[in-house]
Amino acid sequence: MARITGMEVLDVRFPTSRELDGSDAMNPDPDYSAAYVVLHTDGGPDGYGLAFTIGRGNDVQAAAIGALREHLVGRAVPEDAAALAELSATLVGDSQLRWLGPEKGVAHMAIGAVVNAAWDLAARRADRPLWRFLAEMSPEQVAGLVDFRYLTDALTEQDALDILRAAEPGRAERTARMLAEGYRAYTTSPGWLGYADAKLVRLAKQAVADGFDMIKLKVGGDLDDDVRRMKLARETVGKGVRIAVDANQRWDVGTAIEWMRALAPYEPYWIEEPTSPDDVLGHRVIAEALGEIRVATGEHVQNRVIFKQLLQAKAISVLQLDACRVGGINENVAILLLAAKFGVPVCPHAGGVGLCEMVRHLSMFDFVAVSGTDADRTIEWVDHLHEHFTDPAVVRDGRYLAPTAPGFSARMHDATLRRFRYPDGPEWTEEAR
Repeated sequence: MARITGMEVLDVRFPTSRELDGSDAMNPDPDYSAAYVVLHTDGGPDGYGLAFTIGRGNDVQAAAIGALREHLVGRAVPEDAAALAELSATLVGDSQLRWLGPEKGVAHMAIGAVVNAAWDLAARRADRPLWRFLAEMSPEQVAGLVDFRYLTDALTEQDALDILRAAEPGRAERTARMLAEGYRAYTTSPGWLGYADAKLVRLAKQAVADGFDMIKLKVGGDLDDDVRRMKLARETVGKGVRIAVDANQRWDVGTAIEWMRALAPYEPYWIEEPTSPDDVLGHRVIAEALGEIRVATGEHVQNRVIFKQLLQAKAISVLQLDACRVGGINENVAILLLAAKFGVPVCPHAGGVGLCEMVRHLSMFDFVAVSGTDADRTIEWVDHLHEHFTDPAVVRDGRYLAPTAPGFSARMHDATLRRFRYPDGPEWTEEAR
């Protein structure tokens, strides 16, 4: 029986703040970073995962991952649904570490990184890309991955089984469709808040030429600037291309409503993170006030319980899960099932470091084995940092191609790890000089 013999954790940072890539109203100078974990084994492949951060604090995130080492080293390599469910329950159930959450924040993201690395390891051993490894499990196995505690007033295990069984007959056809057509993407690359107008126009034109039918702009810095930028973007892409906007939690509830009413003449498709991600009732007030403008959130929602409440309150009309924010694949399966139960489309957050690579698997699994549809669904695309991964995400003609390599696509090149390791990698020591 193969065992996990070691766990390596690295602080990897990319100096994206130099060109203001990733800049928004709340995060003006991010250095996209990853607390990167490798599960070493005594036979077969290793497993890879990460938690995404934006610079300072990545060392704190890496330390939190390291605190889970005793639960991993010496453990049998998890290879099936039951073992992966047991591992997730063990990590979430560590009472002393759980006290730091519970089930939220740095400690919970650390669990997510390790759980995702374990899934990557299991999928590699099965010689399957993660989305197919998951989608080929039985409804009973998939439902068994989920911790239904705190959910049963909205989603029971029987509800989950009903959803999964209803989707089962069309799995093969939808798998073939994913392999042939891929999954719809939208791009945020034109819309970073720090970009000059000329760059916004150039990149928006390029996005339309590249086949995207939706772009996203960051907003929330200055209302007059946002109105000007939104008008410019609309004139550039025309009526046939959707424009989503993202405030990155910048506003109070009243401000969000006033700001979006000022942008409404330019037909924003959704407003993303208009206020605190913890403010369920605030999101509902905004949704009720804005009418046809969709309200989206999720990249900073800390666990399945908050997602449950957002759905129960009809506070969001677009759910944006994140591959690295919650406790890993197991909890994201629960969130996908909740979204399917409430009939709300999932449009994941991506960009960052490795998020495009990883979250495409979750959307494709959802399409094949959970919701059975891609209607009103799309995955964010940000065109940077993909070259650092051994199985990079690829978007062609506005669609994510389905990954075919085994695993969860989180592995970085060894040369990248050497160059961008913080604080002693050449990218950082040369800058210091």
